[in-house]
Amino acid sequence: MYLEFVVPDMACSACVKSITRAIQSFDGSAEVNANTDTKQVTVSTSRARIEIEQTIMAAGYTVVSPPSP
Repeated sequence: MYLEFVVPDMACSACVKSITRAIQSFDGSAEVNANTDTKQVTVSTSRARIEIEQTIMAAGYTVVSPPSP
């Protein structure tokens, strides 16, 4: 499943690497795409949304609800 997160304090490529590394350490099969311009992180994973959200937060980043479609 694809999950979307808004991470307002993701500002640079080091942030992207940190978030990607944290998620992939938790779920080795996850595919992570992050965009510092839109502050969005998209994750393809079989894990629950709350697990990925907690992983991002444990890496030191804030997660807010994604925008409504």
